[in-house]
Amino acid sequence: MPGFEERAQELLDRLRKDYESGATALTLRTLRDMAAGVEATKPHSGELAHWLEELRRARPSMIVIGNAMTKVASRMAEGDSPLAAVQQVTSELENASAAIAQHARRQIPPDAVIMTHSFSSVVLGLFRLLRRGQHNFSVICTQSSPGLEGHELARILNDMSVPVTLITDAQMGLFIPRADVVVTGCDTWLADGHFINKSGTRLLALAAHARNKPFWVLGDSFRHSSQTSDEASLEEMPVSELNAPEGHWITPRNIYFETIPQSLVSGGINEQGVFSFPDWPQP
Repeated sequence: MPGFEERAQELLDRLRKDYESGATALTLRTLRDMAAGVEATKPHSGELAHWLEELRRARPSMIVIGNAMTKVASRMAEGDSPLAAVQQVTSELENASAAIAQHARRQIPPDAVIMTHSFSSVVLGLFRLLRRGQHNFSVICTQSSPGLEGHELARILNDMSVPVTLITDAQMGLFIPRADVVVTGCDTWLADGHFINKSGTRLLALAAHARNKPFWVLGDSFRHSSQTSDEASLEEMPVSELNAPEGHWITPRNIYFETIPQSLVSGGINEQGVFSFPDWPQP
């Protein structure tokens, strides 16, 4: 049976290489894998503290991961066992996601056409809640290039018997007039009235703003950062995903995340409720 250090390194490697999962799904998977490793290997607090710090720094654009690890460390410092600390933070994040879906449901009109970008497990939680409540709706989702996370969302919606229109990112401006409301996830709430999400979200926000379409951003309080949009680290992924032509003067770039100003969207929804501009949730 692998020891804790080997398990922890495997977990860290998976976290760094996962470009498709949203922040909440990735954090919950990491916490659950951590709980299984802690239960199996019984590491002492010092061993776990080291790996919590490594995990905290692994994905800078997804602050929810770092904040969750910080919460685990804080609970251990207050006397919780490592396993109890991990399980408690996991429960808090799960409950926050469920509460967000309940608040967001009230912003969705009957028979709505909902447009979204990328793949957020919190947004999917809203779709599942609407479906369980017999709420008629359909979805326009982007492919979310180059990772194509939108394909997975489309497959899940199809399995839920929800009508879904899958489009390229370049068609956002063309399809926004058909949407009643736009809903996306959020990887980080920044301190200066911006948020971080998958690249392309700003273009969707601009298109929705031009057409006066409501745009709601879903993200729990685990995502708060003291950084500003000028300070935020935006992850850049391998350019091999772009299949770019080679040439001495060609420089492909693959920046996965971007900052979006609150002035372009209707507001944010976290586990505490709905926040319209300018009453934006602050760290």
